[in-house]
Amino acid sequence: MQKRKLGINGPEVSAIGYGAMGFHLAYGAADSQSGLDLIRRAYELGVTFFDTAELYGWGENEKFIGEAVKGFRDDIVIATKFGFTFDNGSYGVNSRPDHIRQVTENSLRHLGVDQIDILYQHRVDPSVPIEDVAGTVRDLIAEGKVKYFGLSEAGPQTIRRAHAVQPVTVLQTEYSVFERDVETVLSTTRELGIGFVAYSPLGRGFLTGAVKPAAEYEESDMRRFDPRWQPGNFEKNLEAVRQLGELAIQKGITVSQLALSWLLAQGEDIVPIPGTRRIERLEENIAAAEIMLSADDLERIRNVLPEGAFGARYAGDMVPNWV
Repeated sequence: MQKRKLGINGPEVSAIGYGAMGFHLAYGAADSQSGLDLIRRAYELGVTFFDTAELYGWGENEKFIGEAVKGFRDDIVIATKFGFTFDNGSYGVNSRPDHIRQVTENSLRHLGVDQIDILYQHRVDPSVPIEDVAGTVRDLIAEGKVKYFGLSEAGPQTIRRAHAVQPVTVLQTEYSVFERDVETVLSTTRELGIGFVAYSPLGRGFLTGAVKPAAEYEESDMRRFDPRWQPGNFEKNLEAVRQLGELAIQKGITVSQLALSWLLAQGEDIVPIPGTRRIERLEENIAAAEIMLSADDLERIRNVLPEGAFGARYAGDMVPNWV
């Protein structure tokens, strides 16, 4: 497995990491034992970067990752996140310093570790100055409880203000052939020497080619409500993936591998974290790190989806507001 460095002073990780959200959030019920086997197989194949969050099962996903990596914890980088709340049936955000500390202590316990490698603010909290957030994480780093500070779905001004208090090692935001808005933020992260982690690099599964209409997913599966799966958008996106699939067939690879290798080609500072529950998909994704695309390939891919997918990446007002 090739390695990449996250930020100027950040950790070296596998070029493709693993996002564990799908085992406890958004994609329906999952089998935990098969998940443990999958995480261990990922490590055998060279994956050294594993991503979780408090939000993913409110600690259950962190416990799952902690159990899975017990035998090789010191050989990998674990990232988790704070900042979401869930009260009276609705989600909110809370990045008050006391809450950050509480969540961090819980995450350390759930993961079964002495130190969190990367601690992200999961979403910007407009009611708490980002300087206070960065200052709290700076203190946690000084105390040895956290190693690196990350932001998720933050805009240029927020990144700069946080970075002035505590250097930001990595920004995590959705990025794929389907979702390209973040390309406007990359100039800021590159100027400041911040690494970039791309979540949902396969368009929540659409870029695997194994998709079905929204109504055919489980009630608890977010794709039932994802705008990219809704009538009108769904058919256009399906046609785009068909065209990408034609190029993939010409190169002897899968459309998933095409999408991941496209992301890797966007810069050495980018590390995608695809998630899957199936070992064969895991192996397929990891193999993408060895695929080289030509300039002509990259141009053809952009021409299929010059502005990304049809439909917003979240429903309603859930799309993060970058500042």
